[in-house]
Amino acid sequence: MTPWSDDRIFLIAEAGVNHNGSVDRALAMVDLAADCGADAVKFQTFRAEALATADARMAAYQERNIGALSSQLEMLRALQLPPEAYYKLRKRAGERGIIFFSTAFDSQSVAFLERMGQPLWKVPSGEITNYPYLMSIAALGQPTILSTGMATLAEVAGAVEALEAAGLDRASLCILHCTTEYPAPPEEVNLRAMPLLGAAFGCAYGYSDHTLGTAVSTAAVALGAKVIEKHFTLDKALPGPDHRASLSPAELAEWARCIRIASQALGSSVKHPGTSEERNRAVARKYLVAARPIAAGDIFSEENLAVKRAGRGLSPMLWPQVLGTTARRAFVLDEPIEL
Repeated sequence: MTPWSDDRIFLIAEAGVNHNGSVDRALAMVDLAADCGADAVKFQTFRAEALATADARMAAYQERNIGALSSQLEMLRALQLPPEAYYKLRKRAGERGIIFFSTAFDSQSVAFLERMGQPLWKVPSGEITNYPYLMSIAALGQPTILSTGMATLAEVAGAVEALEAAGLDRASLCILHCTTEYPAPPEEVNLRAMPLLGAAFGCAYGYSDHTLGTAVSTAAVALGAKVIEKHFTLDKALPGPDHRASLSPAELAEWARCIRIASQALGSSVKHPGTSEERNRAVARKYLVAARPIAAGDIFSEENLAVKRAGRGLSPMLWPQVLGTTARRAFVLDEPIEL
């Protein structure tokens, strides 16, 4: 059983590194995610030296959002949490009734989170071509989310094949469409590629949303997303690579609210009147009535028939069958017609 197996959309509040290395801030983010109605709160676990070389540059959006030139290694060192912090975060999440998990970015971090008993895993977009990493995740045999930012369909296929070859059941896999830019321009989102991923690989699919606001996440619901994740922060003004493209506390609550409403509105693929509509059919629809007094034996015609709201009677769709027939009794003005 995966967290996205039922009809409820699995909402992941992505804390990521927006704690800026502060355990207290990270704990507050767990509380916020729970308060806003997310199903899970997700962090990131890494060792800076295992993630980037000393001369690896930051991405343009990172330089832009941080406001200073630095190496990835320096940036990552400032965003690490100590190992003991994850136990505190997991405990707080359990107390608040929300799932805690973290994205591991290296094999040692995978092993650490496995020892913690993490219940599900996320392959981040940057690791989709990291074969050894994919092997370590697949070997765990647990529900796995594969993010596909920056990837071609062929690269996604390669990752799925590698995961399956290493023992991951495709039924345990959810593939997330993603545009890896912070914030992602809506015109580059290509949201129609999301259901394509589900059709191409026969598994659940969803959306990792890096756009501003809540509109695109809500649209993903209409296209069948089973999992949606979104970055959030306690304060957009904080320094760091992801704060400006993340949801504020108020926006996070609105994001969850909009998605739950959109999910309720999906319904089924069958077109039928809703329960509340049944009460309104007789009131809103029109019926055949007498346009003037009609005597018994008169012939129904366009001159003595009208179509009005009457609350009951014959449907106007019967107009061709009624015209030319004989009235069996008299009708007063506006009285519903009977045959």
